[in-house]
Amino acid sequence: MQLVTTPRVTFLRGLADEILQHYGRGRMIVAIDGPLQSGKTRFADDLAAVLVERGHRVFRASMERFHRSRAAQDAFGDDSPERYYRYGFDESALRRVLVEPFRMGGSTAFVTAVFDPARDAWIEPRWVTGPADAILVLDGRFVLRERLVDLWDFRIALDGEPEDPADVLAYAAGDPRLAASAVVDDQDPEHPRRRFLDSC
Repeated sequence: MQLVTTPRVTFLRGLADEILQHYGRGRMIVAIDGPLQSGKTRFADDLAAVLVERGHRVFRASMERFHRSRAAQDAFGDDSPERYYRYGFDESALRRVLVEPFRMGGSTAFVTAVFDPARDAWIEPRWVTGPADAILVLDGRFVLRERLVDLWDFRIALDGEPEDPADVLAYAAGDPRLAASAVVDDQDPEHPRRRFLDSC
């Protein structure tokens, strides 16, 4: 389906073309990181729509649906920004039910959500399959952290300075903008633009 051309869609088409230059056949994962309330989910949804427009099978997932339960987080000590940054997400489940089976391709099924943080409850797993050629677009806080960054084929960081305490810790440990394939200033959502960081 052809999207209505707007400055945002035009920008995303250019970014999608850059991503697809690295995409031949098989499975590919695009990850989008950024500070709290930087618009990661909307950006991922819109990028996914453009990739679909380009004729690709696209799946969406968010780290919000891979939280640890409050009880599981309590095993790591008192509630604090540091605990949330280090242990707030179930990265083992992310790898086990989504990333690894998605990478296998073919008829191997995978799950794009396991937990509802608003209800602090597990979601009944919905196993899905896709064609051998497919793209997964994943958004979430801390997805470009050092222990996860190598899982992704193309890495996008939304620009912005961390203000939430957990983000401050994350950026001190490793600024996602420095690990990104592309840094995007999305503070004006209707007119996103690329940022090219000074490497000097």
